[in-house]
Amino acid sequence: MPEGFASTPDPIARLIDAFHKLPGIGPKSAQRLAYHILRVPEHEADALAQAIVDVKRRIALCSICLNITEADPCIYCTSERRDPTAICVVEQALDILAIERTGFRGRYHVLHGVLNPMDGVGPDDLRIRELLARLGDHGVTEVIMATNPNLEGEATSMYIQRLVGPLGIRVTRLARGLPSGADLEYTDDVTLSRAFEGRQELR
Repeated sequence: MPEGFASTPDPIARLIDAFHKLPGIGPKSAQRLAYHILRVPEHEADALAQAIVDVKRRIALCSICLNITEADPCIYCTSERRDPTAICVVEQALDILAIERTGFRGRYHVLHGVLNPMDGVGPDDLRIRELLARLGDHGVTEVIMATNPNLEGEATSMYIQRLVGPLGIRVTRLARGLPSGADLEYTDDVTLSRAFEGRQELR
């Protein structure tokens, strides 16, 4: 529990502690959120609580691409309008939303992270094995690495290229229109579209 809340009523203190565990939420922000919940009508608080419960109970990972979904397989894997020969590999499911705005109409694969030895994240902690298992299906001809343009993203792309390249499948990387160190989540649509158009083969 954040310091300074020892005299706070227990239900509020526990709510502050729960908010404080969320990424990017400091003690003061956690306190403001908790007291905001205290002030809103009960039905709004109930709706928030139910939304959290529904996400945990009804949302799962697609058995094919590992995207988050309510129906398995997900809409990207079941759509007949999408090109099954191109698979775009992303770090997180949230990245798909950004890439969809570019007009890309292939399939996806979500790694759920990147290689990061400093944090103890190795190849077995990512969904690389599932990606390799898909490459024999539907005549996949291109794997597009759309990891973030930082050290971890680059290392992950190169690792996957070394695994996929020998299979005779083209492995490309988004062009350098993306600023180094940026996250796809915050990249504007024009920059991301140009990065897709100028993607280059990894060697």
